[in-house]
Amino acid sequence: MENADRNLKLKSFLEGLYYTYARRELIYPDPLYFLRNYENIHDVEIAALIASSLAYGRVAMIMRNVEFVLSKLGTEPAKFLLQNHNHKIIPENFKHRFTDSCDVNNLLANITQAMKNYGSIENLLRENLFRSGDNLLEALNLFSDFLNQNRKANSFPLITAPRDGSACKRLFLFLKWLVRHDDVDPGGWEIISPAKLLVPVDTHMHNISLKLGFTRRKTADLKAAIEITQTFAQICPEDPAKYDFVLTRFGIRDGLEAEDLAELLDIRQGEIDFS
Repeated sequence: MENADRNLKLKSFLEGLYYTYARRELIYPDPLYFLRNYENIHDVEIAALIASSLAYGRVAMIMRNVEFVLSKLGTEPAKFLLQNHNHKIIPENFKHRFTDSCDVNNLLANITQAMKNYGSIENLLRENLFRSGDNLLEALNLFSDFLNQNRKANSFPLITAPRDGSACKRLFLFLKWLVRHDDVDPGGWEIISPAKLLVPVDTHMHNISLKLGFTRRKTADLKAAIEITQTFAQICPEDPAKYDFVLTRFGIRDGLEAEDLAELLDIRQGEIDFS
C-alpha cells in the first residue's frame, strides 16, 4: 500500500469513528465528564487537573473518587481554594490506590499557590514555557516540579514528568482536555496549539495502537506516546490527539470491542511507515 493511499484510508476510517463517537452523551463514564459542571475556565482547569491526576485504576473507583474530591471544593473550586485556610480539605480516610489524602491535599495546596503566584494554572504553564524556551516537554518538567513540591518522599506522583520516561498519560490527558475544543473536550486554553499535543497513552491505548500498527514500541512509555502521536500527525498534523477519545471507547463501552477495530480497518502491524 502506497504511503499516501494508506494515510487516506486511515484518515477516512478515523474520521468516520470521530463523527460517530465524539459526542458528549458518550463521555460517561470518563473523568472528563466532571469538567462540564463548570463554566469559569479557572474552575475547569482545577477540575481537569484533579480528574486527570486520579485517572488511574478501575473506572468506577476513578469516577467515585474524582466526584468526592471535587465535591469538597464546591461549585467554584478556584474561589474556594483562594479563600480556604484549611490545609486538610480531604479527610484522612481518603484512599485512591497509591494516593491518599496527604497527596491530594498537597496537590490542592500547590494549585492554590499557582493561582496566587501566577493567576491561573494556565499562566503557570505559560511561565514554564518561557523559562524552557518554548520546549513543551521541558516546560512540563517544570510544571510537574511545581505541582509536586512538598510531596512525600517515595510517594506516587500525581503529576508525572516527561524526564522520567513514562508515557505521562494523565498529564497529556489534562492538556488535551484544556487545549482541544469539540463536543467532547471543553478547551479554554490558548497557551499551546492542538498541533503540539501528545496522545495520552495508557495500556489500553497502547494495545489498540499495537493492534493497528500505530507503534512498534512494546512498552507504553514516552517514546511510544511520541511515536503514536507522529503516526496521527501524518494524517492530522493540526490536531494529532483528535482521535484519542473515539479509539479508547473500544474496549470500554458495551458493544465496542478493541478486537473489532482491526477488522474494521484492514491495516495490520508493520504497515505503518515510521520513517
